Amino acid sequence: MKKISFQKDKYLILKNVLSADVADFFYNYLLLKRKVAHTLYQTKYYQQEVDEWGTWKDEQVLNTYAVYSDMLMETLLAKLLPYMEEKTKLKLNPNYSFARVYKKGDVLERHKDRFSCEISTTLNLGGDPWPIYISTKENVGIPDNKKIFWKSKAKGTKIDLKPGDMLIYRGMELEHWRNKFKGKSCGQVFLHYNNLATKGSDKNIYDRRPHLGLPSAFKSN
Repeated sequence: MKKISFQKDKYLILKNVLSADVADFFYNYLLLKRKVAHTLYQTKYYQQEVDEWGTWKDEQVLNTYAVYSDMLMETLLAKLLPYMEEKTKLKLNPNYSFARVYKKGDVLERHKDRFSCEISTTLNLGGDPWPIYISTKENVGIPDNKKIFWKSKAKGTKIDLKPGDMLIYRGMELEHWRNKFKGKSCGQVFLHYNNLATKGSDKNIYDRRPHLGLPSAFKSN
């Protein structure tokens, strides 16, 4: 089997970043948070969705629960910083976390990421298996008007992650996606960093928030 190098291949698969028990804890935490958020919104405790409790309106995967900057996930983002620097051999700024609980029928369209996701991860927390595909061919496809989804036909490399496993990849450079989900539920957390050497990263730390854990309303212009 080919040995993968982050420096050469721009992605890296890491096994057992979290133990099975810890991953299961994170997964069940996320399921409970989704349930609480649903009740809070359905009962009109909140008149509209708020960052702190999550959303079903994220454009990338509509009608699927997602949460920006959950404090447990942000703690993981910070705690894994030295590990990320060791594995990428880069000095990194932590930007933000984003977690989803995917449901049957979901599709993660082919896309590349924004600047805050220059060095990205997806970490499997639990649920049913669902492979991610990544293309190492640069400059393929044409972005749509929102510059989110890429319409290339690159076959890509299939990557299977078990709970606790993590994929690191250059999110702005490598097209990545997931095909239609046939399982019932799958929890993933995305941890995003900038390379400190990249121009503009010093002004983008914490996704332009004063510190980790804050909702997106705290972003500076």
